Amino acid sequence: MKTLKSIFLIVAVTFFTLQLNAQKKYSVDSKSTFEVAGTSTVHDWVMRSTEGNGTAVFNIKDNKLNAINSLTVILPAESLKSSKTSMDNVAYEALDTKNNKTIEYLLKSAQKLSETSWEFTGSYTIAGVSKEYKTQVNITASNGNFILQGANQVTFADFEMAPPKAALGVVKAGKDLTILFNITLTDYAKNDNTLVIN
Repeated sequence: MKTLKSIFLIVAVTFFTLQLNAQKKYSVDSKSTFEVAGTSTVHDWVMRSTEGNGTAVFNIKDNKLNAINSLTVILPAESLKSSKTSMDNVAYEALDTKNNKTIEYLLKSAQKLSETSWEFTGSYTIAGVSKEYKTQVNITASNGNFILQGANQVTFADFEMAPPKAALGVVKAGKDLTILFNITLTDYAKNDNTLVIN
């Protein structure tokens, strides 16, 4: 009888330990926002999207984020919109969206700097070209969700694109871009906005 009780105790302790230090899968929630901001010879501009999807696997220890095992985000390229259709069309031409339907991010490693600050190393694939960047990301927990906020400074040349032009070349985008993201990750089992690759 004592042996049986000991076995139950070991199983219970093991289960509790696994619960405290477990891998958990998350998906990108529809509340997430993505922006690309830049300049031009006429005015600054911003294109926004809320149509990103993707998945992440986090290691949770003692109810805290201990490690990030994976993160993939895919954004339909033509979901990025500004306030002007003409500008959108020029941007889609530069992105060659007929042949490159998505903008993608793939995490390669994540280093924890503090309770809320992480350094990601990962690659963006834009216009069919992949380039690796380090990104400072702020991560906070809220009601069982995780919110990731960060930005990267890139250039059109990084992805072998020429800055778009409009109005017969009178309006020309600056060479520098800022990619900004505010991603909400929710429990994969409770979120229908899961990773889709076309």
